[in-house]
Amino acid sequence: MNRSKENSLQKEVSTLIDEQDNMTAVQPLSQNGLLNGYTRNEKTFNESSVRYAVASSTGLDGPDQVLESDVDSTVDRDGRVRILLGEGDNAVLPVSIPGVLSKTAKKYPNQIAMISRPGLDGTRTTYTYKEYEDQVRIVAKAFLKLGLERYHSVCILGFNSPQWFISNMASIYAGGFAAGIYTTNSPEACQYCAESSQSNIIVVDDSKQLDKILEIKKNLPQLKAIIQYEGVPKDKNVLSWNDLLEIGKQESDDKLEAVLKTIGVNECCTLVYTSGTVGNPKAVMLSHDNLLHDARMIIKPLGLTETDETVVSYLPLSHVAGQVVDIYATLCLVATVYFADKNALKGSLVDTLTVAKPTIFLGVPRVWEKIYEKMQLVARSNGRIKTWIATWAKVQVKTTLGLKRCKIMGTAAAPLSTEVKKYFMSLDIPIMDAFGMSECSGAHSLTLPYKFRLGSVGMALPSFRTKLDNPDDTGEGEICMYGRHVFMGYLNAPEKTREAKDECGWLHSGDLGRIDANGYLYITGRIKELIITAGGENIPPVQIEQLVLTELPILSNALLVGDKKKYLTILLTIKAEVDPDTGEPLDMLLPTTIKWLNSIGSTSKTVSDIINSKDPLVYNQIEDAISRANVKAISNAQKIQKFRILPHDFSMPTGELGPTLKLKRSAVYKMYADLIEEMYE
Repeated sequence: MNRSKENSLQKEVSTLIDEQDNMTAVQPLSQNGLLNGYTRNEKTFNESSVRYAVASSTGLDGPDQVLESDVDSTVDRDGRVRILLGEGDNAVLPVSIPGVLSKTAKKYPNQIAMISRPGLDGTRTTYTYKEYEDQVRIVAKAFLKLGLERYHSVCILGFNSPQWFISNMASIYAGGFAAGIYTTNSPEACQYCAESSQSNIIVVDDSKQLDKILEIKKNLPQLKAIIQYEGVPKDKNVLSWNDLLEIGKQESDDKLEAVLKTIGVNECCTLVYTSGTVGNPKAVMLSHDNLLHDARMIIKPLGLTETDETVVSYLPLSHVAGQVVDIYATLCLVATVYFADKNALKGSLVDTLTVAKPTIFLGVPRVWEKIYEKMQLVARSNGRIKTWIATWAKVQVKTTLGLKRCKIMGTAAAPLSTEVKKYFMSLDIPIMDAFGMSECSGAHSLTLPYKFRLGSVGMALPSFRTKLDNPDDTGEGEICMYGRHVFMGYLNAPEKTREAKDECGWLHSGDLGRIDANGYLYITGRIKELIITAGGENIPPVQIEQLVLTELPILSNALLVGDKKKYLTILLTIKAEVDPDTGEPLDMLLPTTIKWLNSIGSTSKTVSDIINSKDPLVYNQIEDAISRANVKAISNAQKIQKFRILPHDFSMPTGELGPTLKLKRSAVYKMYADLIEEMYE
């Protein structure tokens, strides 16, 4: 292929995104329902036989000390919990986040830690690990000077950047909590996070985020300072990032060192707010040991090399996946982090990927789906390119996407369709599934290149354990998790903590799953999402929705309906264009969708065309797809009787998806209540 054609393809594909040992296989379930993770023996696990880390005798040996505790859960901001120790290679001694960063900066002072997103002049700022820790200490001293109190928070509201990382670490060094807030949050939601975490300091990205905080500032009596890290603050009472650094540089190390001595690895250092799809979000309390142990266990089976890995940071750092991978796993690996710009999910992510050439890349399903859709468009719109992709894709497409060096490509947060996974596998891009939640510090299980089952979320990571609670006759039950990664508790919420974490320390996920004979874990639905029909049939909607989507690729999303109803119905969306600036779904169909419509004889060009005319060609195809899905139903009660096409796709701006792109079922039910009732008249 000549250079001009390659450049042409690169230009087209660059717009793709718009928004060591060889461990033995996991053993099958034992009689008590336990799955023993990556294990070299078949000993039955017993919660009462676990060992705990020994507490410090003085309590002033921080930050790598274990403080005295005889409990496994706490909801108090100054609470501590016992630390479980694993066996053999997994019995890693506890260490603090400041301890790891400090040791890394001393051992690898000149290793590149962070490379910023491009500035206005297009240049990027580079930070070595020594510069990284120096900045953290300066900012920590500034936070203390500005009035950050022990066990109070620094809320961080902004897009991924070195300043986000530094603020996060500085909060922890100074004895406070780092508490990320989603940039999509309303002022009221920001207020809730700041109030519940007793925030003394709020760090914002730009003037847009600053406006939210200025609107609620009067309602936050404990707030002592606001810092804006990009641009010049318009309010004279707001500090710029340079102002903050100047304050810290004027301070001695004495107060900071005194605080560091009081820190324990079994204390809370980070609050992660759940997305709050129902009611106010819960503040998940994570300790130093929670985060670092999860990061270490993620790294352990992947065969990664210290000082040799690169990650692109673009997923929200207010989400636990962004934190445990981008901040803590990279710290443990002494890796380099490139920051994508704010438009990463609107079209510019490939630009960063091609510059950074990451060795690890984590994408939520929508990212992979949008790449897939655009790749399909490129292939179908140009015969020569289609032929070229078929011949050379395994090397050149990965290069064009910036993934040629990538060893690990993962997906998390929601299911990714088998169709999309198979497509990327054909391009030598196997996408590994991860399963976890904020309450287990990120990841609990992971699929691996040498331990892969399509549709599975893999096996428990080293030292972690899984069991199914109350399994039914088919072996399906609630997925429960156990290990050092399980959270401390929900801040100030003892009842909710007891609901999530039982007296033996098992975290109840709320997810339904099954484990096959070889020990691979499969997610089959959510307990709270179970549809219970008028006939009393319990139906997990996710499996049925995926069946329908697989049968007809022009469908983008599906939502099963039928709770307390006599039969099942389904709401469907069709793949359409998305506004590149707002992320809102548009009426105009994707070119690939239009091409498919043309192939069946339809002249529809928009979603409205299909709905308004009740396009018989399209409706017949959907009915046929549902019929094929119904053939696979395990009972008549699980067959879909009717459907409706929605006027636009699901998205964050329109309210159907949460900040981590998870479907907000209750919101959709309420939004389309009239349409749903039509199907039951």
